[in-house]
Amino acid sequence: MNTPSRNGYTRDARIGRVSFSTKLFQGIGAIPDTIKNWVLNTFILLFYSQILDVDALMVSTVLAIALIFDAMTDPIVATISDNLHTRWGRRHPLMLLGALPLGFCFYPIFVPPEGLSQFALALWLLTFVLLTRLAMTFYFIPWAAIAAELSDDYEERTSVMAFRYAVGWTIGVTFPLATYSFFMVGTPEYPVGQLNGANYPTMALAAAFLMTVGGVTTTLLTRREIPFLRKHAVAPSRPGITNVLREIASALRNDQFALVFAVVLILAAIGGTTTNINIYMTTFFWGLTSEDLRWFAISALGAVVAFPLVALVQRRWDKKNILIACALVSLFDGMAIVGLRFLDVLPDNGDPLLLTILVGGGVFAVALAVIQGVIGASIIADVLDYHEMKTGLRQEAMFNAALSFSGKAASGIGIVMGGLLINFIAMPPNTLPADVPADVITRLGVMVGLVLPLLYLLPIYLMRHYKISRVMHRQIQAELGRT
Repeated sequence: MNTPSRNGYTRDARIGRVSFSTKLFQGIGAIPDTIKNWVLNTFILLFYSQILDVDALMVSTVLAIALIFDAMTDPIVATISDNLHTRWGRRHPLMLLGALPLGFCFYPIFVPPEGLSQFALALWLLTFVLLTRLAMTFYFIPWAAIAAELSDDYEERTSVMAFRYAVGWTIGVTFPLATYSFFMVGTPEYPVGQLNGANYPTMALAAAFLMTVGGVTTTLLTRREIPFLRKHAVAPSRPGITNVLREIASALRNDQFALVFAVVLILAAIGGTTTNINIYMTTFFWGLTSEDLRWFAISALGAVVAFPLVALVQRRWDKKNILIACALVSLFDGMAIVGLRFLDVLPDNGDPLLLTILVGGGVFAVALAVIQGVIGASIIADVLDYHEMKTGLRQEAMFNAALSFSGKAASGIGIVMGGLLINFIAMPPNTLPADVPADVITRLGVMVGLVLPLLYLLPIYLMRHYKISRVMHRQIQAELGRT
């Protein structure tokens, strides 16, 4: 039955809870963004600065420009999606529009023409990163908005988010495993496979294929949910630039949204910087080869532990307290392993025991990241309800642009900071790990293992001011007439 709300939206009433298959089909949509983020975060700085010999600061500048472009397009696409009125709903047409060209925009990033100058390579990188980010924006923002619409329940919406992260972490482990097993294999000339430029085109082709297929698949499989998603009872006027600015202002006037957005953005920037520089850490600081890196697929065990743990901890604590605890643990976990190296407690590079310890740390880090990510996404959905109570507006896409932007911060701000760090520590290009000066390795470890983790103090401080508890959320739902 079609049920209108007091705020001018209508949708069919769902009988029972969200089905397992719906959660899974929606979760498949995590594949494109997961692969895009991992590949860009892991390889783009290494590929362009270390292999193609483009100045790391130039690469960082290009990616900073792309990030600014994202900051402008995210709210525009969010406004279009929130105000779209079609027979296929507000989300699915844009998802298909973004998913179809996604892989075609991504693949050329790692296949530049030969003989280009540094400036021409930077221009090539800028062109296809911009196209990739634009396609991802059209796909990702409406896809993320659907998750917030599938359920109004405080705990069930966390379950919906858990499926997104389950699929995301599954592909986030299996694709790196395939990459290091088949695409980045070492040779006598290049024993460290990730330093061989000839390995990148095949990896990029596989990534591009999975990104497009994942996006199209989730769009088609979730079409059956369109009747249960909110749509405008009356077609709204076409959004112009004034509407975009008004909706951005409306969202930012929501103090809880502004707070959560800042926290998510900072966490993503820290995590993105760590991820981008991690390939330098594993290659040069820890001396790992592509064969060693395959073992980090075992980190998936952290996700297996984390998903049931999310439901357990949420029943006992409010989401705010869970996020603060995760940030505190991340702070100390980030400093511990490198600190132990400087204290000469860990085995020497090349010792199998060191690899075992690092993989064990990876399992723990994945579990922590999964809990943090699921709870953070669920909080965004709660803030949407608070916003609707205050303003009468549902801005799922606009609010989930925060999640989109945070993911892009992981591959944008993170790469920028990573490039600056590479220049700061004076990492020499086209150099084998054994030939890198010891003082460079020391600076790398200090910056990544001791300085960066201290930035977690910022989101810890900010999150203390978040106020939507379980009790308050029940009151919001009652005010909206859903309980």
